[in-house]
Amino acid sequence: MIVGSPQAKKHKPSVYGFYTAISVVIANMIGTGVFTSLGFQLVSIQSGFAILLLWIAGGVTALCGAMTYAELGAALPRSGGEYNFLTRIYHPAAGFVSGWVSATIGFAAPVALAAITFSAYAMSVLDEGGAEWRKQALACTLIIVMAAIHGGRRSASGSLQKVFTLIKLLVIIAFCTAAVFLLDAPQPVTFLATAGDGSIITSGAFAVSLIYVSFAYAGWNAATYLTDEIENPQKNLPRILTIGALIVMVLYVSLNAVFLVSTPIEDMVGKVEIGFIAAKALFGETGADLTGLVMASLLISTVSAMTIAGPRVLQVIGQDFSPFRRLAVVNEDGIPMWAIYFQSAIAIIFIITSSFDSILVFAGFTLALNTFFAVLGVFILRWREPTLARPYKTFGYPFTPLIFLGLTGWTLIYVLVQRPVEGLFGLGLIAVGSIFYLVTTSMKDST
Repeated sequence: MIVGSPQAKKHKPSVYGFYTAISVVIANMIGTGVFTSLGFQLVSIQSGFAILLLWIAGGVTALCGAMTYAELGAALPRSGGEYNFLTRIYHPAAGFVSGWVSATIGFAAPVALAAITFSAYAMSVLDEGGAEWRKQALACTLIIVMAAIHGGRRSASGSLQKVFTLIKLLVIIAFCTAAVFLLDAPQPVTFLATAGDGSIITSGAFAVSLIYVSFAYAGWNAATYLTDEIENPQKNLPRILTIGALIVMVLYVSLNAVFLVSTPIEDMVGKVEIGFIAAKALFGETGADLTGLVMASLLISTVSAMTIAGPRVLQVIGQDFSPFRRLAVVNEDGIPMWAIYFQSAIAIIFIITSSFDSILVFAGFTLALNTFFAVLGVFILRWREPTLARPYKTFGYPFTPLIFLGLTGWTLIYVLVQRPVEGLFGLGLIAVGSIFYLVTTSMKDST
C-alpha cells in the first residue's frame, strides 16, 4: 500500500477520463432529490409555475456555482473541493471545517438518502408494506457493495460509473418521452404565471423549498473533489462542470413538468417515491412496478458516484493532518480505500438512526453554506492574488457568482427562520468541526 502523500501521486498508474468525470458529476446530481423533493414542495406550494420556477432557479444557481468553481479548480488544482479552496483562500481552519462538513454529511448523508430511496422504490414493488428493517438492510447492502467495488480497481470503478450513468440518462429521457405520447388526460395544472404566484415566489415556503431543490442539484461540484485524478484538469474541469450542470438542469425541469402533468397533486403531497406514483398514473400498476425497479436501479449510479467523489476529501485531510493519516492510504491503483470505507460507515449510521426529511433539510442547509463561502472566495482570491495563473475565468463575472450568492444566501436565511432546528444543528456541526481543528492542530504541534 502507498500512503497518500503528494509524493505518492507519481505512483498512480491511471486517472479518470473526461467522460467518466462528467458521468460522476451527472450521477452525483441526479439522485434522491429529483425523485423525492416534489412531494415535500407540494405541501406548501401547489402552483405549476412556482414549482417549475423553483427547478429553473435551482439550475441557474448550480450553473453559476459550477462556472465559479471552474475558475477556482483551474487556479487551485488539487483534489478536495471546498476543503482545498477554503484552505487556500481563507485559512486552514476554514478548510478543515469544510472538510469536516463534507466528511460527516456532505457525502455520507446524500449517500444515505439515495440508498433509502433506492430501497423505497425497490420494496414498493418487491415487498410492499414490508418491515422497515428490511428496507434499511437493503439500503445498507447497496452501500457496502459500492464501497467494495470503488475501494478496489479504478478500471472497474470507472466502467461501472459510466454504464450506470448512461442508463440513468436514457431512462429519464425515455420516461419523459413516453409521458408525452401516453398521457391521455393531463392534470389541470398551468406552467404560466397566474394571480397569487407573486406572493408564493416571495414567501418563506418558496425559499425553504429551494433548499430541497438545491439539495437535488448538489453534486454539480463533484469533479473538484477528483481534480488530482482527472486527465488534464486545468483544461477539462471547466467543461466537465458546466456541461454536467446544463444537462441535469434540462432533465430536472422536464421530469418535474411530467410529474405535475401526469399525476394528481393530492397523490404526491408529502410522498417520497414520486417517480413510482407518477409511473402508476401513466402506465398503470404493471408498468409502475417495472418503472419502480428501473428507478431504483438509477439510484445505484448516485450511490456509486458519491462513493467515488466524497472520500477524496477525507484523503486530502489525511494528507494534511497526521491524526487522520490512515484516511490518506491508497491502494496500488491510487484509490483511498480506507476513506471510502469510513464514509460508507457514516452513511449506514445515518440510515439506521435518522429520518429522511430531517437528513434532507439538514444536509441541504449545511452544504449550501459550504458552497456559499467557496463561491465568495473567487472575489477574495482575485483581489489578493491578481497575478495567479487562471487557465479559466468565470463566465459573466462578477454577475455569475453574485447570482449564486444572492439565491443561496436568501435560502439559508429562510431555512434558519422556517426550519431552525435543522439550521442550528448544521451550525452546531460546524462548531464541532472547529473544536476538532483546534484539538488536531494542538496534537500536531505537540509532536
